[in-house]
Amino acid sequence: MRLIRRAILRLAADRRWRLVGLSTPKCIIAAASLAAATITTAPNIAYADEGGISFWLPGLFGSLAAAPQVPGWAVGIVYYHTSVSAEGDVAAAREVIIGRLSPTINVNLNLDLKATADLVVVDPGYTFATQVFGGQFNINVAGFFGRETGQINGTLTATSGPFVATSQGSISDSLTSVGDLIPQMSLRWNSGVNNWMVYGMGDVPVGNYNSANLANLGLGHGAADVGAGYTYFDQKAGHEFSIVTGFTYNLLNSSIGYQNGVDWHVDWGASQFVTKQLQLGVVGYFFQQITPDIGASAFLGANESRVAGIGPQIGYLFPVGNLQGYINLKGYWEFAAENRASGWNTWLTLSLSPSAAASAPKAMLTK
Repeated sequence: MRLIRRAILRLAADRRWRLVGLSTPKCIIAAASLAAATITTAPNIAYADEGGISFWLPGLFGSLAAAPQVPGWAVGIVYYHTSVSAEGDVAAAREVIIGRLSPTINVNLNLDLKATADLVVVDPGYTFATQVFGGQFNINVAGFFGRETGQINGTLTATSGPFVATSQGSISDSLTSVGDLIPQMSLRWNSGVNNWMVYGMGDVPVGNYNSANLANLGLGHGAADVGAGYTYFDQKAGHEFSIVTGFTYNLLNSSIGYQNGVDWHVDWGASQFVTKQLQLGVVGYFFQQITPDIGASAFLGANESRVAGIGPQIGYLFPVGNLQGYINLKGYWEFAAENRASGWNTWLTLSLSPSAAASAPKAMLTK
């Protein structure tokens, strides 16, 4: 979803917005000139801003993330819903220098962004029986499709000395299409109740993306993410705890000349198997951009985004012929957000994998 800063240009350029000046014709003309100058600089502000739109989707990994898998083909199908919002001060551009007069324009945004997305992710993969570096090697490629909508309502006010220009209005955007492809490789090692994992994944930017749109399912640029995870799982007692951390490096978005900074993320889950099939627990995540964006106007600052989330989960294992089925429902409430829209999201996962000879939970991997 396009963060609220991307909306500045759309708000300023939309014909439904009206200009309100001061009391005299000269003041009205001056205010209009200031607004026009602000709008002229807006493409570099709005189009250049990808802040808060990360390749990494917080919550991707969950409980038993590093647990061993059963060799063979498997597939996961995920329904993902999110509803987020952001205030205008996230995007406020404080000062702009215009023309030869070089007056300082203070730009204040009173905007309200609301956006929702409903996505279906299909994630087939294969786990090799032959060990690699003493671990279990897995590859998979995820793709997704769905619908995204966004709406912005609010006011933009530009001032310079005694002159004021104000624009008010509303815009909306929606898109139903396909997103990018996400290949992933992982290695897992197991020793009793302890399980370790390393992984690498990337973004192949083939999804629907347009830098002028408020709603996009494609990222618009490539990305690479590497990380490691740990799972403690005592099958006898049913205790489980998992944590996965990683870093994302974003490639340049050539269509807007903008490059996101490096992101750091942590996903975790804790659960109790109250029976051999039924799992109850809690999940959470923390996301922090650790280096500044490149390509934004100077007054946007480092534009580093952050968000955290926490919520409940429930899972259930069941047989499907010769396969093992697993269904999981988890939800997150987000907080501590900076330079990023936030709200809540839910994940409904159905996975099918080869049956395990040992107890069923050992072979399960959730995302």
